[in-house]
Amino acid sequence: MAAPARVWFRSLLGATSRTFLRCANANIQRRYSGATRKRSELERGDSNLSPLTARDTPPARHEARLTDASTLPFSAFLTDGFGRMHSYLRISLTEKCNLRCQYCMPEEGVKLTPRSQLLSTAEVLTLSRLFVREGVEKIRLTGGEPLIRPDVLEIVSELRKLEGLKTIAVTTNGMNLARLLPKLKDAGLDRINVSLDSLVPAKFEFIVRRKGFHKVLEGIDKAIEMGYSPVKVNCVVMRGVNEDELLDFVALTEKKPLEVRFIEYMPFDGNKWNFKKMVSYQEMLDQIKQQWPDLEILQTGHTDTAKTFKVPGFRGQVGFITSMSDHFCGSCNRLRITADGNLKVCLFGSSEVSLRDALRSGAPEEELLQIIGAAVGRKKRQHAGMFNISQMKNRPMILIGG
Repeated sequence: MAAPARVWFRSLLGATSRTFLRCANANIQRRYSGATRKRSELERGDSNLSPLTARDTPPARHEARLTDASTLPFSAFLTDGFGRMHSYLRISLTEKCNLRCQYCMPEEGVKLTPRSQLLSTAEVLTLSRLFVREGVEKIRLTGGEPLIRPDVLEIVSELRKLEGLKTIAVTTNGMNLARLLPKLKDAGLDRINVSLDSLVPAKFEFIVRRKGFHKVLEGIDKAIEMGYSPVKVNCVVMRGVNEDELLDFVALTEKKPLEVRFIEYMPFDGNKWNFKKMVSYQEMLDQIKQQWPDLEILQTGHTDTAKTFKVPGFRGQVGFITSMSDHFCGSCNRLRITADGNLKVCLFGSSEVSLRDALRSGAPEEELLQIIGAAVGRKKRQHAGMFNISQMKNRPMILIGG
């Protein structure tokens, strides 16, 4: 009987230990989340917020945050199962756009969500406040084309008031930029990315299916004039379309404080992606080095998406977004909210959860955080790879937020 008794005792001890560890972890998580929350309340002078309950997350991630930043721990709700801490939120303000870029929107257009189902100004700001309280430090406004939304100035101005938000950025096609930029800067806009896929007016019109080349250049020049540095210029490179302009784009950085970022052509619904049309990072780099063999690689931050280079003596620099040929999923710190209020934890994933519906049903803040935490917790280690992605169902880029 002694042997069975020992087996029974070890089994009981193991079960008890596992239960104890689960409880201990849960208590640690609640304490960390409460500490993060308390810091925010003290900064805002807000004592009327209810306590939060943290999601199941190993405490070691939080300890790492303490070691790295010497601050209170990062939110468990924004930390995924691989320890990635999501401090960067992209919010799509609209599905509408005044261009029709081939890689972004199907030729036949897209079915727009009814206005009543899009996030209102108040809802955008409510979600922004929630994410910033949990540790988001950078918000990028996207679209569609964000600068056609009538309340964009109000949104930027209100975001600027959020304690803890370090950076407000916008990605725009540049059509309205020159006109709106003075007011955007006054409202608190920190950084600008402008999409420009060709320096040849006729080719520009072919790619975007609209006129407006000179308006985009005017917007870029206005941003430089107003002191934005660098102004990032996003160029989606497509074989047979604009890969012959790589050197011309690099030459732009000689005299201007630009960061031209070459983006590998990515598959989304309706953009007729084909592997043969994709120009890889290495191919682009080799072509540029033939002209500038002394091209220097620059040090970048751990979560930066671009591999960045500089021609010695040039004022600006160039970068490569290598989502297809050399993904950077391991350091991803980005989350996305679509214009209709869905949270996407991966650009290439089809999984979404509606924060809009939760808001409109009157969900308390704790419930919203649980929804967010569950979605972040399901984020995969990496995307499925370009060939699998091209076969998967996803939104067109314009309905995600480019």
